[in-house]
Amino acid sequence: MSTPLPQSANEQPQRTLFQRLSESSHPIALIFFLAFRLGALLTYLFGLLFINNFVLVFILVILLLAADFWNVKNVSGRLLVGLRWWNESRADGSSIWVFETADPQRYINPIDSKVFWLISYATPALWLALALLAVLKFQFLWLLLIIVALILTITNALAFSRCDKFGKANQITSGIMGNMVSSGIFGKVFGGLTGRFFGR
Repeated sequence: MSTPLPQSANEQPQRTLFQRLSESSHPIALIFFLAFRLGALLTYLFGLLFINNFVLVFILVILLLAADFWNVKNVSGRLLVGLRWWNESRADGSSIWVFETADPQRYINPIDSKVFWLISYATPALWLALALLAVLKFQFLWLLLIIVALILTITNALAFSRCDKFGKANQITSGIMGNMVSSGIFGKVFGGLTGRFFGR
């Protein structure tokens, strides 16, 4: 009869994905983040198999994308990585991006952070692959939906990336560099473009 070998001090038992996600500091925010983000993709991919109505699937995906955009921008980003952004309009008609970071002393759970950044960058890449597939199959109505998905997911990914850089620069330079990033060229150009797009 063989006896199990003792595990070394450095070797940790393998944990399942569910066990890792259960270590989240904000499991409800993480669940909603994943549900909206993956829900839009899965509804797009498999919606017509279960709902034999193109218009209904189209509307469901748009609603899930809008819910995901709002949730990531206002709730998930703040809770999971301590970041928040918004766009402010000035009296002269121009707009600026405003970035907000949590207190540097606040603990950011590494599970929350990894899942947030991985999904934030992976979903635009998946939507881009689906856009190429839609072009190759000449599905231009679906392409319109994918363009909306790309605009919303890329806007959030870019804004949170800039917000993260702003927060790190703000910690290093005690606010001087942070103000330049917040009101710099990127904020003016990209803020103006998205302001015009969403203003329509």
